Amino acid sequence: MMGWDELAIVIVLAIVIIGPTRLPEYAAKLARGIRQMRVLADGAKAQLREQMGPEFDDVNWRQYDPRQYDPRKIVRDALREPIETAWNPVRDEIEGVRSSAGQIGRSSADGADAEPMEAVAAGATAVGADELARITPYDADAT
Repeated sequence: MMGWDELAIVIVLAIVIIGPTRLPEYAAKLARGIRQMRVLADGAKAQLREQMGPEFDDVNWRQYDPRQYDPRKIVRDALREPIETAWNPVRDEIEGVRSSAGQIGRSSADGADAEPMEAVAAGATAVGADELARITPYDADAT
């Protein structure tokens, strides 16, 4: 959005570039162009309302406003958000991984479930060997 100081600079530049004699003509053209754009927008809105019927009033049009996707607004909103709100999903994921790792470690430390740990290690080795067999060596001449 343009502020008052920027608008004043544009007006002064227009007066200097266009000249005071042709300025009213160009101002009238600009006003006509703006009016035509409004008529087009109103026509499109009326046509959409006619085609959608009563559902048109139920649509949340604010979700389609491109101004809400302004990167500055997104960063500003993220900075205002408390850190705990952003950290909670990450912390929950970390705790889930820690608890899973702790259960595997406890079961192998007990000795009762030592085979599953060996099976996991053997399975990882087998998958790794299988994956390595499918990889073709890099051919420097092909590039």
